[in-house]
Amino acid sequence: MAVVATLSDNPSPSPSIQPLVDIVSGGMAEVNELILSKAGSNVELIPEIAKHLISSGGKRLRPMLTLACADMFGYRGNGHVTLAASVEFMHTATLLHDDVVDESDMRRGKLAARKLWGNQASVLVGDYLLGQAFKMMVDVGSLEALRILSEASAIIAEGEVLQLGAAKNINTSEADYLRVIEAKTAALFAAAAEVGPVIAGQDAPMKKAARTYGMELGYAFQLVDDALDYGGSASDLGKDIGDDFREGKITLPVVLAIQRGSDADTAFWKRCLEGEGVSDADLEEAISLLKKYDALSDTIERARTYGQNALDALDALPSGPHKDALADAVAFCISRVS
Repeated sequence: MAVVATLSDNPSPSPSIQPLVDIVSGGMAEVNELILSKAGSNVELIPEIAKHLISSGGKRLRPMLTLACADMFGYRGNGHVTLAASVEFMHTATLLHDDVVDESDMRRGKLAARKLWGNQASVLVGDYLLGQAFKMMVDVGSLEALRILSEASAIIAEGEVLQLGAAKNINTSEADYLRVIEAKTAALFAAAAEVGPVIAGQDAPMKKAARTYGMELGYAFQLVDDALDYGGSASDLGKDIGDDFREGKITLPVVLAIQRGSDADTAFWKRCLEGEGVSDADLEEAISLLKKYDALSDTIERARTYGQNALDALDALPSGPHKDALADAVAFCISRVS
């Protein structure tokens, strides 16, 4: 069977995620309703903080993967809706925790919850959402789906610790960084896609193909975000350009620039990323160095490679509109930096 597509084959000048949005719209309406109901609590602060982030937008790509990867096998039932909602709760919880760890001010174009309610409340509400996510997983009654998502939750937490160790460390290698994003980002994409065929009762090859698609898409998605932090716009990111730089995050563009730069360049990165504060002029210099050493363009090229791997994984899955929409999602992800 031929590969479903290549990134260069996409006929649209502006790849869109809309085909995926459209094909799972019915399920996502149920997911959104379930999310709002499960974010409720008699403790007033919990729904206030949860709904601040949940209602602030976001593409909801991860739960859409769960729905599409179940629907493409003709799944009938509502277990995929419940699992999709739990995936989104897991993601939302990690955002609340991330913003505290990273001391971020913005999230999805709004003030981060920690800036409005404080770090303690943000962490505790994140914990509440994780608890709700696991309750929903149990409600579905699939031990395999529970195993996959609970393993992803543990891996994400490991990724947070890995990133903490890599932060402000200019000796971080490319392999080290890829371990971080596999744990922090790609693992949840992979689990979100894999539980689709699991709930639909599919065999091991189908589950493996869906998982590989999600994993590779997750890598591509994060690497595009890395490039956008230095070469995008605030509207693309939902946060300020250069936030990774200001927070001392070592991302792939920085790793590549440090590897290729001079001793003077390394001293610049060390001062900025291991120090306590940077200026707008420092950010401009950082962007200049990233461009000089092709660090942004090579990061994007790596994202394209992962994107193509995701498309190749789709080849094993059933042909049809869901498969096509999943392919469009890959092209859309990469196009954010085009």
